[in-house]
Amino acid sequence: MKIFLSLLGREFKLFWSNKVLVLLFIGAPILYGVLIGSVYQKGVVDNLPILVVDQDRSELSRTAITMIEDNNSVYVAETLYDTNGMHELASTHNATCVVVIPKNFEKDILLKRYPEITSYINTSNLLTANIASTALQLSLGTLRAGMEIEALQKQGVAESIAMTQFEPFKMSFIRMNNRSTNYLYFLWPGVLATVFQQVLLLGLALSFAQEYENGTFGELIDKTSNTLKLILVKTLPYLIMSIGIWLLYIGFAKWFRVPIHNNFMALTLIAGLFVVSVTMIGILVSIVLPSQLKATEVLMVVATPSFMISGFTWPLDQMPIWVQSISNCIPLTHFLKAFRILMVEAGNVKQTIPSINAMLLITVICGLAAYVALYIKIRKHKKAQQV
Repeated sequence: MKIFLSLLGREFKLFWSNKVLVLLFIGAPILYGVLIGSVYQKGVVDNLPILVVDQDRSELSRTAITMIEDNNSVYVAETLYDTNGMHELASTHNATCVVVIPKNFEKDILLKRYPEITSYINTSNLLTANIASTALQLSLGTLRAGMEIEALQKQGVAESIAMTQFEPFKMSFIRMNNRSTNYLYFLWPGVLATVFQQVLLLGLALSFAQEYENGTFGELIDKTSNTLKLILVKTLPYLIMSIGIWLLYIGFAKWFRVPIHNNFMALTLIAGLFVVSVTMIGILVSIVLPSQLKATEVLMVVATPSFMISGFTWPLDQMPIWVQSISNCIPLTHFLKAFRILMVEAGNVKQTIPSINAMLLITVICGLAAYVALYIKIRKHKKAQQV
């Protein structure tokens, strides 16, 4: 028993002497607990942006807009007066739906012509689509019920009967983008992109760290001490192999019958930028950390929660500001936003410019940092050799 307890104590000492292991074993549960808890802290989604097209501009249409705004689940991001460019504006505002109040809305109600309010629901995100459509049904349904009761009570009809006698206007909901609300179209591409990012980061974690641990960094420098060449040598294989992964994903899309024909070339170019930005993060960590294990662990910490905080399923604007700041530093967030605009919402490249700029910024910052870090490593190695 003494030997057993002695060995047990030895294991505890080994554990506490490994700072990286302690940090991961204790720090990761704390970090992810706080991070993921903060993502879903609100528990409900509210203040979803919507657009309203008020073609009637009447007192009744303004009342309808006020009823919508009184619902906590949505807010009117912008009010338009015609349908020109409404879908482009909806994408710009990241609007969950567009509500169209037709011309002569108030007049037709008075003449009992039963006008129709049409709501175009963006089902590219099933969560927000369901919440927004429910909010609109409640708000407009309340307005309609109130009008029914008021009109019929003026005619002397009892309130209990009024609800079944008169319908002042109709409501219709049109699904846009993912019309079949297919969960495969909604979730599958985001998960694949997350796996792609994680594979790239883990592969690149070993690039320079492996050279340091194997003692071959000096041999590498002897062949070429050009910093840019060394970075290209380490990253180009992954960039080339990424083309194969992209083709594989296209094959999967065909197999599972996921529509990918919209803006395919534009998405391919943006996917290339996504790969480059991820590569720069991976190569930077591999240069800075001399251990394969440490580099892998750090990149795992970055990659693991990236999908949950990307805003692809749970809206990014519903998360705390500090979580949004972390999310915006991860290329996956911006790629998934561009993917949704181009492939699911059938938007245009202009609408993805903020995502493109964000990935370019990550690429430049991490690329320059990697260059400077490697340049310093090369200089130190050369000085050590001279001594």
